[in-house]
Amino acid sequence: MSTPSPLARGVQRITSSALGPYQSAVIRIGFSVTYLLFLLRELPHRHEMYGPDSPWSWGMAKQLISGNEAFSALLWSDSTVWFEIVYAVVLLSAALLMLGWHTRAMSVLFMVGVLSLQNRSIFLGDGGDNVIHLMAIYLVLTRCGQVWSLDARRAARVAREAPPEGTGAGRPVRNVAGAVLWVVLGLALVAGSVADGFGGTWWLPALFWVMWIGHGAWWAVNRYAPQSEPRTLLDVIANLVHNATLVVIMAEVCLIYATAGWYKIQGSRWQDGTALYYPLKLDYFTPWPALSDILASSGVMVMILTYGTVIVQVAFPFTLFNRRVKNVLLVAMMCEHAGIALLLGLPFFSMAMIAADSVFLPTVFLVWLGGRVTLGRQLLLSRADRVPEQRRSGEEEAPQHSGSGGHTLVG
Repeated sequence: MSTPSPLARGVQRITSSALGPYQSAVIRIGFSVTYLLFLLRELPHRHEMYGPDSPWSWGMAKQLISGNEAFSALLWSDSTVWFEIVYAVVLLSAALLMLGWHTRAMSVLFMVGVLSLQNRSIFLGDGGDNVIHLMAIYLVLTRCGQVWSLDARRAARVAREAPPEGTGAGRPVRNVAGAVLWVVLGLALVAGSVADGFGGTWWLPALFWVMWIGHGAWWAVNRYAPQSEPRTLLDVIANLVHNATLVVIMAEVCLIYATAGWYKIQGSRWQDGTALYYPLKLDYFTPWPALSDILASSGVMVMILTYGTVIVQVAFPFTLFNRRVKNVLLVAMMCEHAGIALLLGLPFFSMAMIAADSVFLPTVFLVWLGGRVTLGRQLLLSRADRVPEQRRSGEEEAPQHSGSGGHTLVG
């Protein structure tokens, strides 16, 4: 029997599985948490930012949208009630996407919410908002709920409870919530298409319709013919789209750092090593004035951080083929963004960039990290379960007799 060629092995790999399941899960969690925290922080100011009290009025936004063909569900109506509904849906979709509950539907709602809010008041965004804007679109095309999600937990439970193959017993578990979501989103899609509420573009409603019909077909095939060739074909298509999107995300991150680094090289303040000094002296970017003053008072530290920022951003795309160097620079960039969040008061920009950087994290590290989080959660739950028992018995429980503790430690 002949050995498959490298090309055949490569094709087999990209069609048979969705690559980077842990990386895509971290991206899903990172961006949904970032936007959820942002929406919660701005909850008292939501009307001034995106709602009826915004300086950028509904009529002005409507006029701009009619010219650039952007999409925003907030422009379907200028009612305050409609604004509150959309804002609540965005909050809920971000929370459920973070948890991985019906990930595909929540990723679509999350994208709709991000586009709706950001396109309603385009002058409020910064670099972090632009990254969230792009990643919200990319997440729709990925299979980002394979691990670390309620979907993955439900799939594992169904697999454990499924009868052995060949017995002919049992049927797939009914997914009532998924069916209801599909119907509701279908009705919303019909209403939006009839009212021409997709910004005048053809690709956005086409994308929504393809995904909606595709999910209906996926559900039907998975329920009535789970071992058939159409089911395999749908898996291959989904894997190809996921893997291609993951490559696009990687290229997007590299492009962000490459352009930022090369533009910095052209600036005179970055060339003489003093660029970092100036934002540290701006009141708007100094949440901790004393800390900023300490750092700005050291010319050597300012020069090192200024040159280091440029070197890391320019060099990173060229280190992707050397795993060790790439990991070192990846840690350096994440520390850089953590410093931006602390020193310049830009937490959501930093969180968005760290979430984007996570696409390059090693799988071994993510698996180890997931194991530690799971172990910590199990230990915490086991301790919580033991405390009421100890109170009822009125005596200390010896550790060597703790059956639940032993089970927790072995996972």
